Amino acid sequence: MSEFSTLARRMWHQIEPVHAALYFAPEAFDEARALGYDVESRWPSYFAWRAAPLGAAGAGLVGAAFYSFSPATVAQHVPAVWSVARPDQVLSARLRAVDRTFRALLPDVAERDDVAEAADLARRAAEGVTVAGRPLAAANLDLPWPREPHLVLWQAYTVLREHRGDGHLAALLAAGLDGCEALVSFAAIGAAPVANFAGRGWTDDEWEAARERLAARGLVDGDGVATEAGRELRDQVERTTDELAAGPWRALGADKAERLAQLNLPLLGAVFESGLLPAQSTLGIGTVNAPA
Repeated sequence: MSEFSTLARRMWHQIEPVHAALYFAPEAFDEARALGYDVESRWPSYFAWRAAPLGAAGAGLVGAAFYSFSPATVAQHVPAVWSVARPDQVLSARLRAVDRTFRALLPDVAERDDVAEAADLARRAAEGVTVAGRPLAAANLDLPWPREPHLVLWQAYTVLREHRGDGHLAALLAAGLDGCEALVSFAAIGAAPVANFAGRGWTDDEWEAARERLAARGLVDGDGVATEAGRELRDQVERTTDELAAGPWRALGADKAERLAQLNLPLLGAVFESGLLPAQSTLGIGTVNAPA
């Protein structure tokens, strides 16, 4: 792996938990409830928050961009989320949710010099992404930048994580893994228990069919555990993802990226200490100890 692809993985571990706080914070559920969303489950607001930069997108576009959700699950929420609130209303509420969440995590977040410096560096990295073939990164980068540094920081992190995510889908496609196979192969290497993927909405029959397809390729054994070939394929997916995610960090430079990582530690630590995030992530990022 190149220096910057390794750096891209390290920075992903830094920024993903800060971005993902939106999907679990009580302040975000409050804002979603105020818009009219059912918050008994996190999925209606998740689809609204994450898809809103695409506009009033239909199930086909959202399913393509989200990839690992079953088509039936996407169709359950999209386009219905736009009958509850327009995308512009969702985007305004999204920033309010982030503002409230970050202030709950770090009460002085809006006045901190380290947050302002981090926001400047993160924005520079985000504006250094190449968006060709990356719809979610492009859609988020098209949004106007907020005024408050802590909201600039979150929006920049969102551009960067969606840029990485768009590239990850390209890596999965190159590996010949469809949405369900991507999850089955990830569970097969022990990244997370199968039960943790239930929210993606695949039925037991669909999961088993995907496992059988992987077994026919020699990627999992009869118990659904990854073979050596299956582990190597997943390793290649991650290597490709890291290479495709390296661009903004190459543009920012290693020293400034390292500075951003240091500046990020108080907010990152606050996210971990809050207990907002699941104890075991389906993304391969630990949520017990803050990454170095």
